[in-house]
Amino acid sequence: MTRGMTFDQFEEGASFASPARTVTEADVMAFAGLSGDFNPLHTDATFAATTPFGQRIAHGMLIAAMATGMANWTGIFEGTTLALMEQLIQYKGAVRFGDTVHLRLTVTEKKPTSKPDRGIVIFATQVINQDGQAVLDGQWTLMMRRAGVESL
Repeated sequence: MTRGMTFDQFEEGASFASPARTVTEADVMAFAGLSGDFNPLHTDATFAATTPFGQRIAHGMLIAAMATGMANWTGIFEGTTLALMEQLIQYKGAVRFGDTVHLRLTVTEKKPTSKPDRGIVIFATQVINQDGQAVLDGQWTLMMRRAGVESL
């Protein structure tokens, strides 16, 4: 049995919020190692102190990746997502070590497909920090399973 929502259950305008997580130095260093992005803005405290941010900040792509995890924490995609088709990302603000962020997803559009077992759902996305400010805006397009159709 799947916990996620099907295409048919999403309604335009519906909004979902994830639990929050705090971004740590360990997160940033692990992402630098995984991605190979050792830009000193993220990894060198002395260099980062000379930037407008005054300190190291998290990689934007790390926050985008965390957003996909936070989306799964909501449970709405569990077992019903067939494909993540597109992500548009706009970086709005820096995330510093120790910031706590969460994801808000809002359904903006639903489109049936020519195949009866699936549909497309488009979400506006925002990663919001502990001060209520969006640090990342975006749009995700997902292909979702339709209710009552088991085979693909």
